[in-house]
Amino acid sequence: MDGKLFLVPTPIGNLEDMTFRAIRILKECDLILAEDTRTSAPMLKHFGIDKRVFSHHQHNEHKATAEIIKFLQEGQKIALISDAGTPAISDPGFFLVREAIKNEITVECLPGATAFVPALVNSGLPADAFCFEGFLPVKKGRQTKFKKLAEEDRTIILYESPHRLLKTLEEFAQYLGVDRQASVSRELTKMFEETVRGTLTEIKSHFENNTLKGEFVICIAGKPAKKSKSKYDDVEE
Repeated sequence: MDGKLFLVPTPIGNLEDMTFRAIRILKECDLILAEDTRTSAPMLKHFGIDKRVFSHHQHNEHKATAEIIKFLQEGQKIALISDAGTPAISDPGFFLVREAIKNEITVECLPGATAFVPALVNSGLPADAFCFEGFLPVKKGRQTKFKKLAEEDRTIILYESPHRLLKTLEEFAQYLGVDRQASVSRELTKMFEETVRGTLTEIKSHFENNTLKGEFVICIAGKPAKKSKSKYDDVEE
């Protein structure tokens, strides 16, 4: 009997965003891997899901993966969830998925909640092409990353914590220009959901005088295309 690894997105705030399929898979699987069992317990209880739950996070995933692969090879159906959203998107999951694929184990990812998609669509910025950066480096490589993003012509999306938001907006204004258009969303799907749009300077000013709580998604317009010069531009009328 072949095992299977399911990647199951969970709500990023509003429990009504859980899919029927996600609930069914979690109820049918043999084991659930959760980023933080204390965080996932209320959600699982809410949906009547009573399964064995093991902790699987960035500090133990390398050590635990070999045993998980063994369970899968024995035919178990295992579901991986993160604290919120889709596993492996700025959360643990990539390493386990890669090892499962190496061992020819079937991996199935369910569609579902993730914070950057609604933030991008709601931003009003171009969504036909974009780059997702997750969390920026805190120290090493941070300046290099800003210089690289200053040349990016696609919409830029990243996550940021409340205590670094103002600093990050200030640095983006420094490298990309104070008038670069952007959008910042916080507490998506929750009661105090908020999206602020405008220039980087305007958005920074807003959050200097308002609430800095919750999870933040920053969307920034890409570098404007240079206007091609016409042969008539220098002709005097």
